[in-house]
Formats: sequence, C-alpha cells, structure tokens
Amino acid sequence: MHILLVASAFNSLTQRAHAELRDRGHTVAVELAVLGRSLPEAVRRHAPQLILAPMLKTAIPREVWSAHTCLVVHPGPVGDRGPSSLDWAIHEVADQWGVTVLQADEEMDAGDVWASVPCRLPPVSKSDLYRGEVADAALSAVMLAVERFATGTYVPRSQTGQSRQANHANHANQVDQGGQGAARPEGTHPRIRPYLDQSVRRIDWAEDSTRTVVRKLRAADSQPGVLDVLLGGEWYLHGGHPESVLRGHPGELLATRAGAICRATKDGAVWIPELRPRRGPGQPPTFKLPAVQALGDRLPPLREHTVPLFPDARHPTWTDIRYREEGNAGFLSFSFPGGAMSTAQCRRLLDAYRDACTRPTSVLVLGGERDFFSNGIHLNVIEAADDPGAESWANINAIDDLVEAVLTTTDRLVVSAVAGNAAAGGVMLALAADEVWCRSGAVLNPHYRLMGLYGSEYWTYTLPRRVGPAAAERLMREALPVSSTSARRMGLVDRVMECGPQEFAAEVGGLAARLAALPGTASRITAKKRELDRRESVTPPAAFREQELARMRRTFLDPDAPYHALRRAFVRKERPLCTPPHLSLAAVAQSGRIPSEAHITGTALHGVPPRPDGWYEEG
Repeated sequence: MHILLVASAFNSLTQRAHAELRDRGHTVAVELAVLGRSLPEAVRRHAPQLILAPMLKTAIPREVWSAHTCLVVHPGPVGDRGPSSLDWAIHEVADQWGVTVLQADEEMDAGDVWASVPCRLPPVSKSDLYRGEVADAALSAVMLAVERFATGTYVPRSQTGQSRQANHANHANQVDQGGQGAARPEGTHPRIRPYLDQSVRRIDWAEDSTRTVVRKLRAADSQPGVLDVLLGGEWYLHGGHPESVLRGHPGELLATRAGAICRATKDGAVWIPELRPRRGPGQPPTFKLPAVQALGDRLPPLREHTVPLFPDARHPTWTDIRYREEGNAGFLSFSFPGGAMSTAQCRRLLDAYRDACTRPTSVLVLGGERDFFSNGIHLNVIEAADDPGAESWANINAIDDLVEAVLTTTDRLVVSAVAGNAAAGGVMLALAADEVWCRSGAVLNPHYRLMGLYGSEYWTYTLPRRVGPAAAERLMREALPVSSTSARRMGLVDRVMECGPQEFAAEVGGLAARLAALPGTASRITAKKRELDRRESVTPPAAFREQELARMRRTFLDPDAPYHALRRAFVRKERPLCTPPHLSLAAVAQSGRIPSEAHITGTALHGVPPRPDGWYEEG
C-alpha cells in the first residue's frame, strides 16, 4: 500500500511509523504540515491510498479528509480529547492510559475509532513515556488500523459506542481503555480537556511536596517546561528527579551535580538538569541548556555534590552516570537529557568507563536502562558557546576518545544496550562494542548528512565492518530512520529484545549474566585481542579517526559551512519551509529507483539542507 505520513515534524513517533511501515512492505512518503504550503496539493501529488498522521498539531483540511481516509494518532484512550492528553494523564497520576487511532473529521479528536490500544504509565517523564510505552501502543494501534483498512470491509466505531452498522465481531479484538486504570464504558460522553497551561503547572515551593514538584516537572518534559522565577529571572524548568538526603528552605538552591541544580521543597529536594530562559519580546527563540551553564554568573557558589561510581542504595538520588555489578557482569548506565552528549558529559562518561574497566568482570554493558541511548554531540551546548566551531571540535574529539576506549578494550566483552533511540554519533558509539542489543521499539538514525556533517566516531571503520561498504554508503546517503528489525536484518545490531521499556534493564541483566558465565567467553576475549592486533598491523583504527576529523575540522572552522546554519535552525526549532526532499522521495527510493545524491541532500527554501526534526527531543 502507498501511505502518506502527514506530520508537524519528523519526530520520533513519525520516524518509527515510517520505519516499521516500510518493514511491512508499504511504500511510505512524508509531507510536513508547513505554514504557507498547500496540503491538498501535496496529497494530490502523492496520490496515497491511505493518509496517516502520527503527530499533527493542526487540523487536516476538509478537502483532504472528505476525499481520503485520514487516520490520526491521538495519545489518549477513546473519548479523551484535547491537545494536552498525556500531560493531563501524568498530572492526574493515571497509571493506565491508551492510544487511539481516529478517522479525521470536522471536529478534532472526535472521529470514528479504527483502533485503540492500552498502555501503562510508569512514573517517568512525559517525553520518555512518549517514546516508550505510548509509542509502543501507538505502533500497535497504527498497524491494526492499517490492516483493518486494507481489508476494505472494516467499519470503524463512533466514539459514542454506536457503530455505523452491526460489526460486533470485528470489534471483539479492539480494547478501549480509559484513564486512571478504568475502562471507559461505551456510550459515555467524551472527556474534552483544555490545554494544560502554566497556571496549572506552576510550582508553589512553599507548599508543594517533592512528589508534587516532580509530578509537575515530569508532566511538562520536554515541552513546554514549568515556568518559574529563579535568581531574578524567568526560566522554564526541564526534568525533575527526587533527592533523598539534601534539605533546605523551600525554593533554596542547595547544590550542583553534573550541570544540574538541586532545589529544596517543603519536605525534601529535587534535581533539575536543564533550564530555558523565557523568551523576551522581539528576542530570538531560547533553548535548553544544562542548568548550571544556563544560570552562569547568576548562580551563587554551591557545593558540587558528587556521587561515587557505586551509589549508596540506601540513599537514592539522581545521577546521570551510575555503575553496578551482577556477578562477572558490570553495568555502566548513563542517561543524558535528550540523548545529547556535551564535551563535559563525554569526558565524565569516559572516566567512568575507565573506572569500570578496572573491575574484575568479563562482560561490561554500556547504555541506559530506558529511553535514549545517545544522539552524539550536544548541539545546544555548542550553539551557546562563545566559539561554536571550537566547541564543536572539542565535543567531537571527546566523544571520539570515548569510542576509542570502547574499541580498544581487550580484556572483556563490551555490550551496547540500546534501550531507546540513537542517532548519528550515538549509533556509532554503540557499534564500537562487541555486541549491540537493541529494544524492539528503538529507532536508529545512522547518518550525519542532514546536519551538514561528514561524521566521525570511527564510523568509517565500524559501520562497513558491520553491514558492508555498500549498505554503509546507502545508510549515509538515504539518511532515513531504521527500525530495530531492519537493523538486526542488516547486521547493525546483534539482538533485538522484544520487551517494554520497563522490562529492558532486567532482560539485559539476565542475558549479560549468562554471557559472562559461558565457557566460551574467555576464548572470545582472547580472540578479540588477537583480531585488534591484526587490524592494527593492516590499517590502524586511529587512521580512520584522523581522516574523519580532517573533514570535520574543515567544516567546523568554515563559518559558511551549512552545518552552522543547520545547527542554529535545529537548536532554535525554526520551522522548515518545506518538506525535506529525502522524505517525500522515500517511497521512490524503496521502489528501487534511488534518487541522486543531489536530490537526497536538496536544499530547503532558506538555502540550507533540511534539518532532522526529532533527533534529540520532541518538539
């Protein structure tokens, strides 16, 4: 089937739908809902059999939905309506939620239901849920709806519970689940909820408990954040994690850690990793930065409250890097906001990696327990630097140093545990390990070109070794998202874990323990060292790094290189002026007629190559 994805941005959910629909043999094109561009005209050009909107913030025109079946993904159960569905669910502490695929109609979120799938809501941030449990449910609902549409006989059910014709058998497999763990009875009135604005999100530091503060912060992550006043300025707070030991006067800043600030509540404290200044009238868009960096000279002297490599389990606290052991397996987990890794974060992770390599283990697992693995260099921190070119150079060298350490580890097996999405240098970091284990819901973007970069992180060494030179060249040229299934098929990953986000860490732990106990692991470690010595004698991996960095350095030092404009547009979330050509041509590429490189890297109307929406965070 030829399917057109209509979206406000090529975000994580749209990317996953794109990749998994292509896995199932559909041809898929994308059209962004761009201001000033005619969607009806684009639909006529694509001539799709079905239109699917995984993430759309605007209404589909009547001219389109009256002529085509248009299925819209709504991140809420049947009967839930409004633009802040998931925000309200977290705000109201729902533990069960759902995703519904609706047919576009005159009224937003009011169309007939093609599929509805329930999901759990563990106590994590909105953006984490969106890419995890909600995305899993959304893809299940999308695939069910597409299958039903393909039959040509399925009749969707209205949200009032009255089907347009008797169709009870077809609906037997459809689960309609309401919020707060309660099923929504058929025939009930819809729940139409308003936009969750800052008047509801506001934190009262004198009255709100730690639990309440964390809940409000989680419901606003990563957009829009919680607006607050701090040190004489207005800031949006992003991210929130409870602190079990530090205490102070409500609202007081207590300490810093890894770029985050700790702020007291009435009964405890919370860690806030990122801040974004409120945009002033006539000022350019602002963007998130590590809280300490964002506050700059405003921040009074505070203690840097570090935690050891082995945190004390009796006093739970937040840290972005932690280590644990189970028998002969070590687990070095990291979780950086948005998956981006700054120079400082790369250096701290490298220090932790080296410390972990001193431990008496035979297997070392590298990766987060859920959500992003890594998306490479930190474009926001680079953009905020006095010299973005110099900071880009420092950042790429810092992540290269980390990749080199993984590549040259010869006294144990290293496993990359990819719980969530990864892109660019983050994918290449994963490939430096001996094995790559990937959760089934993860999406990989193993390319750099949409940010105007050649790339580094030893990709010219590891990627062809994994998938072959031809496939490596194609992945870089097409610049399209890859599902975990396709990644396994082409050899990009070794194992796909069919589990939910909450179960991934336990699954990895069990597998790693078994790997460490296998009799053959010791011989694999010996063979690994022998193979690295052989490669060093032929073409040392350092030679690949040197060649990559020579090209990257020229880009970073050239003020007219497209990378600088692309980075600026991405960080400041500038809206694209048209759909990037490589997305609208994806269906043609799948059919075997690969467009030329000039088409794939075609320019947008503002004169620079199109940017990769959704790589680092939800917009």
